[in-house]
Amino acid sequence: MSRKKIVHILHSIGGVDTSLRVLIKSIDSSKFENIVIHGTKDNSNFLDDSNNYVKEYKIPIERDINVLKDFKSIIKAYKIIRKEKPDLIHAHSAKGGLVGNTIGFLLNTINVLHTPQAYSFLSASNSLKRRFLVLIERILKNKKSILLASSNSELERGIKEIKYKKSETALFNNCISPITLDPEFSDISSYNLPDEYICTVGRPSYQKNIELMIEVLKEVKKEIPKIHLVIMGIGVVSPNTENVKRLIKAYDLEANTTLIEWTERERIFHIVSKSKLYITTARYEGLPYAVIESLALSKSIIATDCDGNRDLVFDGENGFLVDADDISLMSKRTIELFQNESKRLEFQKKSLEIFNQNFNLETNIKNLEALYSKYCIK
Repeated sequence: MSRKKIVHILHSIGGVDTSLRVLIKSIDSSKFENIVIHGTKDNSNFLDDSNNYVKEYKIPIERDINVLKDFKSIIKAYKIIRKEKPDLIHAHSAKGGLVGNTIGFLLNTINVLHTPQAYSFLSASNSLKRRFLVLIERILKNKKSILLASSNSELERGIKEIKYKKSETALFNNCISPITLDPEFSDISSYNLPDEYICTVGRPSYQKNIELMIEVLKEVKKEIPKIHLVIMGIGVVSPNTENVKRLIKAYDLEANTTLIEWTERERIFHIVSKSKLYITTARYEGLPYAVIESLALSKSIIATDCDGNRDLVFDGENGFLVDADDISLMSKRTIELFQNESKRLEFQKKSLEIFNQNFNLETNIKNLEALYSKYCIK
């Protein structure tokens, strides 16, 4: 039986990049051939589960709207699709959706699964821009488009705001394989971390709202002077880094923070596993891999009550959910969980249960394969 050919289109950074990599490594390569179309500046070398390089094409896909580059990307991707003749397009991220759905409209012969991994309009700083971005999503959606949501929150938002019919939607939660800590990456002594600390993974940006976390840290320090926050994930696309550093200095928190610009994912796991708890202050998410990884590592979690987070953290069960602007309550919850070992251990146990029940890739990958088979052209 010939393999079904899936073309993935995306701007490959952050969680979007992580999502595709874990899927390609886990999907049955005897049944599906994966081809990746991604940005010229993105990460490369996508591996399938037999450690062979996946065929990939690079085109000028970028995160921000750029009419000329976006037009070029659509033309180049269109030519690739015509050449490869895939059975299905899987568009990841907002920009991948723009390119993939446009090609689906032009061809009108191939289904397009779109996984937004957090709709772009959630990043809008004003209502006018938000309405404009929602309108674009609605226009791009066509009769060959199927929303493949990465979380229940994303599914509901797609139906309510982008006006997908329920019959035009499917759900496949972001998932990972169970984490086995690699001893090769266990040495974290170079970071000089204290014995007790809390941590987060997230690039300083509007979405991750690390500034709020610093405000919370300032309040927690009044009760726990030794409190220490480790921020991982600071990289090239981290526009608010200097703002965060200024706040840390202004609040005299240099001794209470460690900023890690880059380290291997396996080493991040060790840092998270040794932390007292995980914290996230994101304004919105698709279904955040860093939080899923925290579940897999049995961590108690304090999170803002937003899309994505509320699909992973259940208030009073495996952590606490707090309104995104409630610095006081988030500070109190952090202090409570830091100091209350029995509560923390109770939450940790529940986090692992939630992971195994809902976000274990090894048990869920068959669901994605079934969706691919369902929507492939006959």
